[in-house]
Amino acid sequence: MTRIAAGERAALQQLYDATSAKLFAVCLRILSDREDAEDILQEVYVTIWRRADRFDSGRAGVMTWASTIARNRAIDRLRARGPMAYAEQVDDLQIADSAVGAEALLVTAGENGRLQDCLSQLDDRTQRAIRTAFFEGLAYAALASRMDAPLGTVKSWIRRGLARLKGCLEP
Repeated sequence: MTRIAAGERAALQQLYDATSAKLFAVCLRILSDREDAEDILQEVYVTIWRRADRFDSGRAGVMTWASTIARNRAIDRLRARGPMAYAEQVDDLQIADSAVGAEALLVTAGENGRLQDCLSQLDDRTQRAIRTAFFEGLAYAALASRMDAPLGTVKSWIRRGLARLKGCLEP
């Protein structure tokens, strides 16, 4: 990220090659529209190019940071479509990717075990809401619909759950 912040196009190309398939999958999973997902993916890399100097490796890994940007941009696009745009989950969506997955990277970093332990300390409902929102990339409104719960309630479950996770994961 330091090289990207310094304006090295080759560094951005390396990052793109290493992450574009996963980030595209995040966008496509949320938007369920290939053209929108491609547009958002381009916006993600423009954002990374412009904000690389703001990346803090002490707070998150590069893939986590980029995935968060992709997720947030895709959700913003979904919200811009209006409330009728939330599509049902597509379970059979498969995207071929030979790159190492985000979960494998977490295992390599030794963080997956800690995260799973902390997640297991949450009640089933909160755990399911967090996993669906963050690992599947489902927008809160669509999650509320899927869980048959009010939007504010689902947001509260997630907010309280994330606070408990943060407390559990902090050294």
